[in-house]
Amino acid sequence: MSGALRGATAIVGVGEAGIPVLPEGSTPVDAMALAAVRAVADAGLSLKDVDGVFAAGLQLFMPTLSLSEYLGLTPRYSDSTQVGGGAFLAHLNHAQAALAAGLCDVALIAYGSTQRSGGAKFVTHSEPNPYERPYRVPGPVAAYAMIAARHMHLYGTTPEQLAAVAVAARAWAGLTPGATMREPLSVAEVLAARRVADPLGVRDCCLVTDGAGAVVLVRADRARDLARPPVHLLGVGEAVSHRSIAQMPDLTVTAAVQSGARAFAMAGLAPAEVDVLQLYDAFTINPILFLEDLGFCAKGEGGAFVAGGRIEPGGALPMNTNGGGLSYGHPGMYGIFTIIETVRQLRGEAGGRQVTGAQVGLAHAPGGFMSSQSTAIFGTAATL
Repeated sequence: MSGALRGATAIVGVGEAGIPVLPEGSTPVDAMALAAVRAVADAGLSLKDVDGVFAAGLQLFMPTLSLSEYLGLTPRYSDSTQVGGGAFLAHLNHAQAALAAGLCDVALIAYGSTQRSGGAKFVTHSEPNPYERPYRVPGPVAAYAMIAARHMHLYGTTPEQLAAVAVAARAWAGLTPGATMREPLSVAEVLAARRVADPLGVRDCCLVTDGAGAVVLVRADRARDLARPPVHLLGVGEAVSHRSIAQMPDLTVTAAVQSGARAFAMAGLAPAEVDVLQLYDAFTINPILFLEDLGFCAKGEGGAFVAGGRIEPGGALPMNTNGGGLSYGHPGMYGIFTIIETVRQLRGEAGGRQVTGAQVGLAHAPGGFMSSQSTAIFGTAATL
């Protein structure tokens, strides 16, 4: 069945709102609704066409219900799967299955957050972990600092190599109108920045912004008749390995090994055939692990792989071409923006940051403390 899903659905609309900060008094639903309206309009559809709603969030308890009420939608299919920042890539998998089964005809995936205007607090409905709480572990940053430290210990990864991820992201952000941080950044500045959780400094950590994103999917036969060039979903993979950082089987190996293998198998492609990458960069260590686990380089070689300008504008492997969560924006959950930027690249709409000739794009995002992993591979019509 998974082979039959290759290219059977396509993204036909994308929309964003509110990066880096929404107007005073805005709510997460306000933001999500604005992005959704823009995505539907981008597709040349109307809200009354939407009959499948997919949403997740840190600040909303029942996001599909809230969004549907706000926009006057009465979907016949809804899904609020919450597996962290990559939930929206998991939603792609669920949406393509629902579309193929005829459970809906127009699927809307949306997210909205007021993380910054809400006081820059990590607002969440997540339950506390009774086994870790006594140690007062300071949220995600401590977990990812442990991951980075372990990778450095085992493989000799250096602070300069971590910094190369942030420097590349900033270079791409400088080409992206609306990016939160666009001024040039050097390795030396990353290394000199205030420490947050050793070995991570503030420039190794994602931004805190408001923001919302949305995408619209339909079956491929309908996509051909809509306003924008369709970006086909070639393969998706999901994997879950643990919940708490204390239970991560190996701090240097993520379940992206499994999610990536599943996505590539469905797509019938290999890493060497990917033209542009969007890897969730909540911390600079993240893309290094994902490049290894998705098969772009061997385990332990990620640090050296990102050095020397390989992932910067003009480099051999364009990555996080809007600036990512490190420089573009990060409203609590970033996964949906990996999808949106991939679509813009494959539609040839990325302006000064456009990757010439991009036909195949990969988006990847984790959730929790590397707890879940979701990978999606997209292609233009030429890849079918």
